[in-house]
Amino acid sequence: MDVDEVREQARVDWQAGAIFRPVRTGNAFEETVERLLQAIKLGVFGHGDRLPAERDLATRLGVSRETLREALRTLQQAGCVESRRGRYGGTFVTYRMPPPDVAELRRAARDLGGELEDALTYRLVLETGAAEAAARRTLSADQRAYLESRLADLEGAPPEQYRQLDSRFHLAVGELTGSRTLAAGIAEARMRLNDLLNAIPMLDRNIEHAADQHRAMVRAILDGDGEAARRATEEHLAATAALLRGFLA
Repeated sequence: MDVDEVREQARVDWQAGAIFRPVRTGNAFEETVERLLQAIKLGVFGHGDRLPAERDLATRLGVSRETLREALRTLQQAGCVESRRGRYGGTFVTYRMPPPDVAELRRAARDLGGELEDALTYRLVLETGAAEAAARRTLSADQRAYLESRLADLEGAPPEQYRQLDSRFHLAVGELTGSRTLAAGIAEARMRLNDLLNAIPMLDRNIEHAADQHRAMVRAILDGDGEAARRATEEHLAATAALLRGFLA
């Protein structure tokens, strides 16, 4: 395995470990499609990124190569990915996140119905606990650098990539807990709210406040201060929920 392959594998391990886990239902094809869509819509793999090799994806998901290929063909027909041949070929993401839209936000909220508050509470409990757990772990230099790089990517994000990089940041905190189950729960919670979060208009003041909150989360985690990490995460998620409710009012 050459240097680029090692780096690619490390990227997959960090960014997709919570999503590309073994399929556990009898509906292998449907769940494979769901997992791939999660990785794409949550921004684990953004527009133009190459997905991991088929053999690696099939192994991670615990499905046959044929099942995986069928799922990829379905996503290609839906315009989410495309297959390229040649030495630098593979399966590449073509999905682009739609621009923020208040009408879409209200439609997505109607679809959730009474489950909205449940989803917000579920996310709050999982992510505050994850931040505290990550802070209480002894993180390696690579893990610390990884969290800082996710923050730097988010702070330098253009508007059209902000939500995807925000997802990557929050998923990274989950990964740093060392619990694949918890990280998977965070991915699930984010996916339940994904359409709503993506449809919130990008407000400069809100982005500034979120940046301060993200920095506080990272600082607390890297300082090993579990209580401060929990508080910073709770403040951030409460602000996001309040903004969401404000647009739905």
